[in-house]
Amino acid sequence: MEKLDVDVGESVTFPSVLTVVDDDGQLQAGSPYLENTSVTGEVVQQARTKKTIVFKSKRRKGYKRKLGHRQSFTRVKITAIGAVEEESDGS
Repeated sequence: MEKLDVDVGESVTFPSVLTVVDDDGQLQAGSPYLENTSVTGEVVQQARTKKTIVFKSKRRKGYKRKLGHRQSFTRVKITAIGAVEEESDGS
């Protein structure tokens, strides 16, 4: 997952859910997202991936370029998948 601006140990909620499998094993798919469904997780790690080497060259021309790239990411442990409870207006 790409880097999120959340500290390690904090909780994060993803309100946009595409699909969910319920307790009966039935797949529910949204169009594009499911309403009243969210995923909650705990941030486990903020880190960077191993370096990816990008090497460009053109044959017989002496053109060579070497670049490296490290992507930052956030590791999240999913703690709950379920429906969002709607607020009642007391009526």
